Amino acid sequence: MADDLQSRRAVFASVGVGGLALAISACSGDSGTDTAQTAPSPAESSAPQSGAPEASATASEAPAGGALAKTADIPVGGGTVFKEQKIVVTQPTEGEFKAFSALCTHKGCPVTSVENGAIVCPCHNSMFAIADGSVSGGPAQKPLPAQEIKVEGDSIMLA
Repeated sequence: MADDLQSRRAVFASVGVGGLALAISACSGDSGTDTAQTAPSPAESSAPQSGAPEASATASEAPAGGALAKTADIPVGGGTVFKEQKIVVTQPTEGEFKAFSALCTHKGCPVTSVENGAIVCPCHNSMFAIADGSVSGGPAQKPLPAQEIKVEGDSIMLA
């Protein structure tokens, strides 16, 4: 009888330890998926916005047909951040389009907006000039690297 009781205790202890291990692994967040990369909200997945240079413009998807954006989608004196492509396209003066990496040179955070003629990194408030990617404020010491784009008609494409 004592052996039966010990066997039952051993089974329950094993089940308890197994359940505890399962609960710990479930809480660790290592489920094989990256929860930080959730689907964008409807506001984040909208097409590039145009408007006043002060307006922040971001986009996560390129338009269909291989074009990154339409020239009309990039505001003069402003720009648009393309999250998926990790690129920011600016239009410092009418008809002049520039592109830069959308990863801040300070700590690698993604830049999120173009405001008042500057590309802005929200992590530590580094700012970069829309004309050449040079540092215009914050802790960053290096400019944003230029990226190759080509403008064909009214389409802007990655080169």
